[in-house]
Order: sequence, then C-alpha cells, then structure tokens
Amino acid sequence: MLNSNLIQRDLSVLWHPCTQMKDHETLPLIPIRSGKGVWLEDFEGKRYIDAISSWWVNLFGHANPRINAAVRKQLDTLEHVILAGFTHEPIVTLSERLVALTPDNLTRCFYADNGSSAVEVALKMSFHYWRNQGKPQKTKFISLQDSYHGETLGALAVGDVALYKETYAPLLMEVITAPSPAGCYAEKGESYEAYARRQFEAMEALLEKHADDVSAVIVEPLVQCAGGMRMYHPVYLELLCNACDRYHVHLIADEIAVGFGRTGTMFACEQANISADFLCLSKGLTAGYLPLSVVLTTEDVYQAFYDDYTTLKAFLHSHSYTGNPLACSVALATLDIFEEDNVIEKNHHLAQVMADATRTLRDHPHVGEVRQQGMILAIEMVNAAKKPYPWQERRGLKVYQYALEKGALLRPLGNIIYFMPPYVITPDQIYQLADIAQAGIESATVHA
Repeated sequence: MLNSNLIQRDLSVLWHPCTQMKDHETLPLIPIRSGKGVWLEDFEGKRYIDAISSWWVNLFGHANPRINAAVRKQLDTLEHVILAGFTHEPIVTLSERLVALTPDNLTRCFYADNGSSAVEVALKMSFHYWRNQGKPQKTKFISLQDSYHGETLGALAVGDVALYKETYAPLLMEVITAPSPAGCYAEKGESYEAYARRQFEAMEALLEKHADDVSAVIVEPLVQCAGGMRMYHPVYLELLCNACDRYHVHLIADEIAVGFGRTGTMFACEQANISADFLCLSKGLTAGYLPLSVVLTTEDVYQAFYDDYTTLKAFLHSHSYTGNPLACSVALATLDIFEEDNVIEKNHHLAQVMADATRTLRDHPHVGEVRQQGMILAIEMVNAAKKPYPWQERRGLKVYQYALEKGALLRPLGNIIYFMPPYVITPDQIYQLADIAQAGIESATVHA
C-alpha cells in the first residue's frame, strides 16, 4: 500500500533524470525505504542488491556507520559557510590529503558540487590559463569518440554519446573528436595494447595539426563509462601525456567515475604512471553521501591567475555550496576507510571473484564481450549474428526488469549490463548477481 501511494504521489509531481516518464505507465517505480550495505529495501520489505552503486557513487555501502558518525559530528559544529574569503578545517584537511594522494605536480584544489561542474571548471580554467599566457586563440578541445563528461553545456560538448548530445547540438561549442582507443573495436586477434598504440597515431596527428588552437585534451582514463563501459590499455594515456607536453596542450583527466579504487588502483592514471594538468574527481569522493567535486591542478596553472583582481586574471567560477563542510567531512571519513581497511588490496580479490563468476558468459551465444577493469565489469549483449541489437529493442531494459524481480539493481547502458558494486559486496553476492545477469540475458534474448 505504501509503495503504491508513494508512486502515485511521485508521478504527480516529479520528473526523473535520464528517464522517459511514459515508461512508468508499464514499468513501476521502486520506492526505497532504507539502505544497508549493498542492499536497498522497498516499503514492502523486498531487497535489491545495488549492483551499480546507485549511479557509481556508493563505495562502502548504504548507511555506513563510520561515515554516518562523521556526518553527525560535523552537523553539530558547522553545516555550511561561504568559501569566498572564509575557510574551515574540513576543507583544508581534505585538500592536504588529496594533494598527498595524487601526483606530486598537483598542488591546488578547486571545489564544485558535482562531476559536470568539475569538468566545466577544468575546461574554463584551461582556456583562461592560455588567455592569461597571451594565447587567447587556444579555444578548442579534443575528446575521444564515445566519451562522456557530464550534461551541462560545456561538459556535454566534449562528450560523444549521441543519446545525450544530438538534441542540444545547436547550443554546444565545436570540439575535435579523436577515434576511440577502446579495445572492443580492435581487429580479431589484436591486443588492447596494440590497438591503443595504433589509435594513438590519429590523436597525435590531431595534436600536430591543431596544437596552436587547442587548449586541452580531455579523457576518461582507462574506462569510458557512460559511453558503454568501453575500456582501453594504459599505454594510450602514457603516449597522450607525453604528446600533450610536446605540443603544449593541457591534459584533463576526468576520473569522476573511475577514481577512488574503481579500476584497481586509487586513481586510474596510476596505471600509466602519468599526471594530468587537471584531475577531476567526484562520485566516490564522498562515497555516495553528499554532492562534492574537486579539480586538482598544478602550481603553474595557479600562478597564472595570481594577480590584482582588476587585471581580469582571476578565475571566474563559483558555486553556493562549494566546499560544504558536511560533504568535506564525509570525504575525510571515506579516505579514512581507504587507509584503515586496505581497500585497494581487498578489491583485487573481489575483482577476481567478479571475473570467475562471469566466466561462463564469455562464451554465451548472445554475449559479444565480457570486459573488466578492476571493480568494473561489463557484459555486452549481441544477437545470434554477433551484432549489436538495435537500441529500439531495449534488450538491456528487459534484463533490468528481470533483475528487479530477482532482487538486483542492474540498470543497463543500452545493450550493456554491468557490475559496479559497492566495495563491501561479498563473493557470494557477486555470484548471485552473475546468476541473475545470465538468467536475465537468456530471458531477454530467448526469441532473438
């Protein structure tokens, strides 16, 4: 009864994100009453494994007692204060710890309140840096095929997911798109590394041609998440970082989705042993609790803006909730858990369990590829001819519906089913997810 009542109230007033609301004429909303660990529970007592970390944000489970305690403690001290001209202890400590965790050249933290805003900050800061350096013609950006960097206008412009981008094309700045290095596009028998090296030739040609006009290259290191969980070899990042230095172009690493242990290291860029000029972080930064994002950058970039305000060199960007003390306290508690619980090492074991649990799907007649990078695993469904299903068939949605019936949240990306669970998931729960995913794929493709 409570479920039904809440659904009716919701549909009379709310407009949900990334949703065709008409779907809910036949696909019921799921009102959630509570969460604990990997589980979400509705008002009728049914539980669902949160296999996608509630849009990739939850790292250490719902209602984590250690993070809850940090929120309560901060709530009694300071809930918010303007960050312009004021500061507070949680943001200073958080900034010190992030600078210590990231590569040595990243010494300054600029805060916003969500991932798209962090990307906007990095784009504007890169352009403004070159303007301050007497190179205002450097206004263009290079991004990758299949990339996704958010849905505000600047972030949307540097993305390449047609579903998100085409409608708003008249509002977007023009960008240069380089071919994807993702190994799912490699020739039969070609390794991910060989394909990444071959694809980098096109990127280098673009840099050589457009270096005088390009401000920055922006990439999602190792995994292009919303673009289909497409994964590529770290050698591409190594080659790209070196080339950006040679051509005097900034490198923006968008680790909003892949940072904080998702790829097997604390930050994905570590696997290529590189450091970008801008590092964008959000999502896992607060373990799914509160909105917060940060752009880390270099002392060189910071000093390019350091001048009298009347020169217009000062960086022009702000958010009302920038550096919110509650969010910063959550981020500090999140970093404490990483330090105290040996999280990265434990994730290596869980990642192997994910690989083992889905091994039978690798030869499934309706699976084109099972790909994995650390704690991210994607299963791409194909038809009997090994071709992608037309998106209009919404095969992934059928798996999603099946999984909900069986007690799992597996929201798809088109024809791609993926696991991106909280790090507190157990091996038994991973195997349960794998069984549900396989049965759901078979149910969705039975007449294909």
